Amino acid sequence: MNVALEDGQALADRASEQLEEASAQEIIQWAAETFGDRLCLTSSMADALMVDLVSGVKPGVDVIFLDTGYHFAETIGTRDAVAQVYPINLINVTPLRTVEEQDRDLGPRLHGRNPNICCYLRKVEPLQRALEPYDAWVSGLRRDEAVTRRNVGVVQWDPRKKMVKVNPIARWTQDDVDAYMEENGVIVNPLQYDGYPSIGCAPCTRPVADGEDPRSGRWAGMGKTECGIHL
Repeated sequence: MNVALEDGQALADRASEQLEEASAQEIIQWAAETFGDRLCLTSSMADALMVDLVSGVKPGVDVIFLDTGYHFAETIGTRDAVAQVYPINLINVTPLRTVEEQDRDLGPRLHGRNPNICCYLRKVEPLQRALEPYDAWVSGLRRDEAVTRRNVGVVQWDPRKKMVKVNPIARWTQDDVDAYMEENGVIVNPLQYDGYPSIGCAPCTRPVADGEDPRSGRWAGMGKTECGIHL
């Protein structure tokens, strides 16, 4: 299906209302039936929860990983393990500039001087390019992750990207996540066991102490909470 044939906003609003109480698998099934091969999944490889869920419904799904050049070695290792274990088509997406080229053109440690521009160049713009062949994408956003995500719909229209965004676990809690991962033996980035509940680029991610907000280790001290992909 090509969403150009129907108002994407109307399609997303209708599906969001109809699927609000549906299971994650039912939401993914709707997306797979609606968009077919023009549906993809994005993954940061903090774990393989969404890969496990989506590939269980749609084997061979395209999974987009943004290889920023700044990832922890553990994240790259998780990506490689996930590609071997699950029935997916991994698409590794890189920025237009290498880290060395960015340092040459814009100065070293841009992530420390202007993290918004760095995130745009290494995440937002590459994802925009990677999503061009698709009508819809699946993400692992949850309402309980951050104040900025409390109103996430299970299906929504992304006006900036002009495509449907599917968030099958929007209603899940951390307990739901933990239970699913344990029951299904989902691959987990080993950094999660070292105090990194939310994992981004190495220069901008620190461990989180017990009781801290799980996302407080991202861009700590920079007044920044989102990379710009979702908000």
